[in-house]
Amino acid sequence: MPQTVTRAMLTEAAAEATGFARADVVAVGERMFALIGAALMAGESVKLSGFGSLQVRIRAERSGRNPRTGEAHPIPRRRIVVLTPSARLRAALGTP
Repeated sequence: MPQTVTRAMLTEAAAEATGFARADVVAVGERMFALIGAALMAGESVKLSGFGSLQVRIRAERSGRNPRTGEAHPIPRRRIVVLTPSARLRAALGTP
C-alpha cells in the first residue's frame, strides 16, 4: 500500500532541500495554502506551473440510493475542487 505524503513530510523535505529553517518553510507553506484556499473560495482558478490547475466546480443535484434499503434520496448540489494535471505531471505519471 502506498504511503501518504503529509504536510509535515513535505515541509521537512523542503527545509532540507533549501537549507531554510523549518519554521520559515512552515510559515511559507501555511501562507501559500491560505492564499490558494482564498482564491478557490472566491471562485478563481489556481494554476500551479508543472503541476496543474485547481478549480471549483458545481456538482448538480442527483439521486442516490441507500445501499442497505435501496431507498432513493436526493443528494444536493455542492461545490467541489477539481485538479486538472499539467502535461508535465501527466507525462511523469505515464498517463495520456
